[in-house]
Amino acid sequence: MNKKIGIRHEDKYLMERRTALPPRFVKQLTEQGFKVYVEDSPKRIFNATEFRRAGAIITDNLTEVPVIFGVKEIPSTWFEEGKTYVFFSHVIKGQPYNMPMLAAMMEKKCNLIEYEKITDEQGKRLIFFGRYAGLAGMINSLWSYGQRIKVQGEKTHFSRIRQSHKYNSLADAEQAVKEVGELIRAHGINPEMAPLTIGFTGNGNVSKGAQHIANLLPAVEITPEELLNLKSKSNYSNKLVYKVIFNEQDLVEPKVAGQKFDLHDYYNHPEKYQSCFEKYLPHLTILMNCMYWDNRYPRIVTKDAAENLFKQGNMKLKVIGDVTCDPDGSIEFTHKGTEIEDPVFVYHPIDRKPAMGFDGEGILVMAVDILPSELPRDSSEGFGEALIEFVPAIAEADYSVDFEKLKLPPEIKRAMILHKGKLTPDFTYLEAHLNKNKSV
Repeated sequence: MNKKIGIRHEDKYLMERRTALPPRFVKQLTEQGFKVYVEDSPKRIFNATEFRRAGAIITDNLTEVPVIFGVKEIPSTWFEEGKTYVFFSHVIKGQPYNMPMLAAMMEKKCNLIEYEKITDEQGKRLIFFGRYAGLAGMINSLWSYGQRIKVQGEKTHFSRIRQSHKYNSLADAEQAVKEVGELIRAHGINPEMAPLTIGFTGNGNVSKGAQHIANLLPAVEITPEELLNLKSKSNYSNKLVYKVIFNEQDLVEPKVAGQKFDLHDYYNHPEKYQSCFEKYLPHLTILMNCMYWDNRYPRIVTKDAAENLFKQGNMKLKVIGDVTCDPDGSIEFTHKGTEIEDPVFVYHPIDRKPAMGFDGEGILVMAVDILPSELPRDSSEGFGEALIEFVPAIAEADYSVDFEKLKLPPEIKRAMILHKGKLTPDFTYLEAHLNKNKSV
């Protein structure tokens, strides 16, 4: 029975400072008799001393360890024969940029457990960073709004807010947002910018994280229908922030006139629906994109919609916080995720080109694709708390047996993409994506 696990150093991004298992959970494991090997890292938010105190062994490599936990994708050359890896592989949509990594794991006869697919019987995800992506995404978007207004030569209370990773903790960031909220209550915002409106797509973990930060302001929730008439009816205050939650029925409509929206039908036949979101864009100050999306569904904001908005001369929409961050996805002009060190660009709807930074005409987009790493200590603690109960079973499983006989908690077995280098039954569809990648 294996009693060794490893925690790898994250090397995909310069500012990736998270870990799947923080020291306090490592201590739980070492007290249960596990040997926990932690790959040395100069940038991880928890230092080597903290891990040593928890009983971990700090090492330059993990060659002795059969089961390895990480966070982000792992280089194709890093895998070792027959080992088990647990991380966010980002392959379940057949992402072409990660097919070589998946192929390398298959060649090495590795086991792959994907955090994103660790679910209960109803399909609800159990282990995620999503809430922290929403928290950091909203902080960053308020910061982006403040900086955007500032470079346009106007004053705003939001210029006091900093980028998420500039704070020592989530609590410090929350306090800063609360202080801006008090200034809005006392003095209001520039009447020319009112009403200040923030839209949220979806109401899942990511969206709830973003809403939590927005609720630290003097926020009032209104419906999408109320948003359309908010300014024209002059029934608003410049001492409030108006938040709007958009669910699927607000984003799309049946292509056939007169048909009613049906959520079940939409999920099963998205090709029968088209976007109807463009009508809301002229009424939003900040749009927080927090929904799951794949290319079966209509886009939320298209390049054409942005061009129409720009030509109408109605550029109330200052910032899109694209927390979902699908390249060429639900926000069509997010062609790639941005990095923490260079987090925003301004998209010009006529030229259809982005310019990094806060200057220029168009819509500012914040699209950092490792947002939880801007709150590395808080997000790692939250993630580890959900993961820890499954770690002993993952470590001690006998992966040499056939998949049908493999004894793992059902939540983990559902998340196993590869077993001994072969796609498990629920993931055989990835073979087509692997073959497509070979032919390119």
